[in-house]
Amino acid sequence: MPHLPRLATAADRPAIEAIVHAAYAPYISRIGRAPGPMHDDYAARIAAGQVHVLEQDGAIQGLVVLIPQPSSLQLDNIAVAPASHGQGLGRALLVFAEQQAAAAGAVTLYTNAAMVENIALYRRIGYTETHRGEENGFQRAYMRKELKKESPSFL
Repeated sequence: MPHLPRLATAADRPAIEAIVHAAYAPYISRIGRAPGPMHDDYAARIAAGQVHVLEQDGAIQGLVVLIPQPSSLQLDNIAVAPASHGQGLGRALLVFAEQQAAAAGAVTLYTNAAMVENIALYRRIGYTETHRGEENGFQRAYMRKELKKESPSFL
C-alpha cells in the first residue's frame, strides 16, 4: 500500500523529471513532439508548492501537479514511473487530487486529444469532457469532475 503523497522538495526535482520523461516519452511519436509536461518548469512548480510525490520503498514512484484555479483545482499532471504501473499508485494520486480539490468543489484537467486511453479513463471515473481546443500548439481535451464540497470541520 503506498504512503500518502507529500509535497515535493527541490531535492526531488531530478526524480520528478525522470518520471515525467519516462511516462510521457511513449507519446512523442503519436503526438509528433514531446508532450507539454516534458517542457514544464518543475523547479518553479515545486517552489510554488504545486507538486506532490508518492514514494514506495524509499524512492519516488509518482507525482501529481495541482494548481489552484478560481472555481476548481487543476490536475495539471499525473505520472507514475513505468516500472511501478499496475500497483495502484496512479489511483492513489487521483484520489489524493480529488481530496485536495473537495473544498473547491471540482477538479479540472486537460490531456492531449491523442491520448485517447487517458480520456477514456477519466470518463470512467466521472470526468466530463467540457470542450476541445488548441493551446501551445497541442490539441487538448478539457475535462471537469464536480465534487461535493467538504463541510468545514470545527473540532
